[in-house]
Amino acid sequence: MKILGIIPARYASTRFPGKPLIDLAGKSMIQRVYEQAKKANSLADVVVATDDDRIFNAVKAFKGNVIMTSDKHQSGTDRCAEVSKKMIGFDAIVNIQGDEPLIDPKQINLLASCFNDISTELATLVKKIETSEELFNYNTPKVIINKKTEAIYFSRQVIPYLKNVETKNLLKTQTYYKHIGIYGYRTTTLGIIAKLPISTLEKAEMLEQLRWIENGYTIKVAITKKESLAIDIPEDVQKVLAVLKTKKN
Repeated sequence: MKILGIIPARYASTRFPGKPLIDLAGKSMIQRVYEQAKKANSLADVVVATDDDRIFNAVKAFKGNVIMTSDKHQSGTDRCAEVSKKMIGFDAIVNIQGDEPLIDPKQINLLASCFNDISTELATLVKKIETSEELFNYNTPKVIINKKTEAIYFSRQVIPYLKNVETKNLLKTQTYYKHIGIYGYRTTTLGIIAKLPISTLEKAEMLEQLRWIENGYTIKVAITKKESLAIDIPEDVQKVLAVLKTKKN
């Protein structure tokens, strides 16, 4: 099994423009993500996929692999699909979030292990929800999985709904899972799903993985106990810097 790790990175961002190039204790965020991904022994290679010359040049400067892609892509999945056509010979692709500079290589390996099963078309990670704050946060997609550890549905709402159970007792009564945003695709499957039109469920929840489910694809799930810090807004930078300082000391 030959797996390629792709880190989609774009300069434009509504909440934090230029964040791939922000300095995190002497290294850009994209460099830190790249270096963490390179530690994953499940990956045969790692490449940054960008549509911006500034990011392209920054990756070249630290001697990383980078490829220019179209600026018309609506998602990281679409960007990965373009790269997979240019870098052939890989059985599967892992889409690594470009805003997680502390991503654990073991999480990448865990996701990659899903493809040891030849029937796996798509894969992702989930984590048990521990707090009510997470459970009721609409920015945290929830996932229902079946007995084969496959995702049945993703929603920003609390699912499943428990009839006659008080809100304060939900976590005591039911195991809830949240989605961890790293994806894996069988290369042949990636080429197909990238051409699918936006689906009704995807429009409703604003979650692209629902497009795959609505079109009959199965998403294999691996359960992780870890979650890395993502930088979504400028205020998140100090949280990451604090962790980096701790590790350095």
